Amino acid sequence: MRKLILSFFLILTCTVQAQKLKNENGNLDFLKGTTEMNVIFKYDNLRLMKENYTEEEYIKLHKSNLNEKDKGLGEIWIHQWNNAKTQVWEPKFLLLLNKYSNKKITYQLNDFNAKYTMIVDVVWLYPGWDAFLMKQPAKVTTKIQIVDTNDMLNVLYEVESIEAPGNQFGSNFNNETRLGEGFAKTAKTLTKKINKYL
Repeated sequence: MRKLILSFFLILTCTVQAQKLKNENGNLDFLKGTTEMNVIFKYDNLRLMKENYTEEEYIKLHKSNLNEKDKGLGEIWIHQWNNAKTQVWEPKFLLLLNKYSNKKITYQLNDFNAKYTMIVDVVWLYPGWDAFLMKQPAKVTTKIQIVDTNDMLNVLYEVESIEAPGNQFGSNFNNETRLGEGFAKTAKTLTKKINKYL
């Protein structure tokens, strides 16, 4: 029985969920010779969980659930959640963009001197869970556009990254860092695609 449980655990943790890039419009030929790109993030359209909560609804519900378990825990979590965007998700995304760019393009936040801007519209998040022997990876869905920095309405390329998995080896009990791995996976897949056109 013990071997059966161990085998089940290994299968569960080793299953790789492939990320899907879908609904691609345009091509990336215009990036030839580009050496820098501005990156900005949007959370205006963000929904969470299978119920598609707004961020406000999710925060209220999750805070309440945590405070029921342990008074004050919800307030601690809100601090983590509010910092996750600028201290975990966006840095993870940028780190992997630059790591896999083969030094051809440097990606920077809010670099409006760059000719092109990548807009990362975060549209859906599922934080997953980790309960020692069983876990569910986080999932991150984004709509990514590359636009002319001087004319942000001029969309040159767009694609959707569907349910990028936020999974790690070992245990990770923090929702925000699991989601960060989903942002990292998105960036890695996207950069490898961009590299083909440079």
